[in-house]
Amino acid sequence: MLTEGLTLMGTGMGTVFSFLVILWLAVSVMGNVIAYLNKIFPEKVQQTTAVTAKTANSDVELAIAIAAAKYRK
Repeated sequence: MLTEGLTLMGTGMGTVFSFLVILWLAVSVMGNVIAYLNKIFPEKVQQTTAVTAKTANSDVELAIAIAAAKYRK
């Protein structure tokens, strides 16, 4: 009975270990394939433009927000 349990345990652990090794290999291959495809078809990077902040409007908007918050209390 003990040998049957050990055999079952060894079979189960071997199956899980084999699955994990196959999963690890599949993820590694997929990573290499994606890296290769990114070299062939690179994504376009959008150019960002710097937004200039209007200090006068920001100060006025901030003062209005503070006044509204104080009014609600």
